[in-house]
Amino acid sequence: MELVIDAGNTNIVFAVHDGRKWVGNFRIATDPQRTSDEYAVWLLTLLQHSGIKASQVKSAVIGTVVPAALYNLRRLCRVWFKVEPLIARSRLDWGFEIKVDRQEEVGADRLLNALAAHQRYKGPLIVIDFGTATTFDVVDGEGNYLGGAICPGVNLSIEALHRAAARLPRIGIGRPHVVVGKDTIAAMQSGIYWGYVGMIEGLVTRIRAEFPDPLKVVATGGLAPLIGEGTEMIERIDADLTLDGLRLLASRNPIPTSPVTNSRIEEE
Repeated sequence: MELVIDAGNTNIVFAVHDGRKWVGNFRIATDPQRTSDEYAVWLLTLLQHSGIKASQVKSAVIGTVVPAALYNLRRLCRVWFKVEPLIARSRLDWGFEIKVDRQEEVGADRLLNALAAHQRYKGPLIVIDFGTATTFDVVDGEGNYLGGAICPGVNLSIEALHRAAARLPRIGIGRPHVVVGKDTIAAMQSGIYWGYVGMIEGLVTRIRAEFPDPLKVVATGGLAPLIGEGTEMIERIDADLTLDGLRLLASRNPIPTSPVTNSRIEEE
């Protein structure tokens, strides 16, 4: 079995794949101060409830956009699962060209989404990821990564609106039935939801205008199904895109050899 760890700015997803399907999927809030032992107590308990033993994990791969969390995630794999994890970085073999000015600046999640989306849906593609940030990434017909756009995420925008305007409450995201709200909360919900739908439709239209070939649109992230209800621009929703990208990346690169067998862990 393979342990797949997707560490985002808001949540970290731990998933286990048995070679045929996902057999465990667990989520915890991202906290760079959380130690590897704290992860282990939480994760091993959930694995036990799912009938998975730590000894069954034979490999691990980590993708993270939170550098401060990497040390303890790597240590978790080394100490508690006895495997050396592969770390998703731009210098690995991705199977495609990264056609941007500074490859090292591209978030691992964006490359992972590109890898999995091309494998599953071919291309050319626009991949939208509704995370802490909402990202739009373009993949050509050969699977090469061409760049994209980064916008504030839905929940980040809600929080910023609440913090910056004294009389505006913190709200939840939902799909309003009408655009014109009759009170403050309804107006905010409309602005957030339909505003994001408008942003998606506008950016997709502008991105498509820059490329000669038709671009299919694939979306992932927790809010993708909800936002997808409001627009026909999103053609496919794939909740496991980033996790599948990590698994595909691991299959293309050699399994790292563990540099340590004792309790002293050094960060690269």
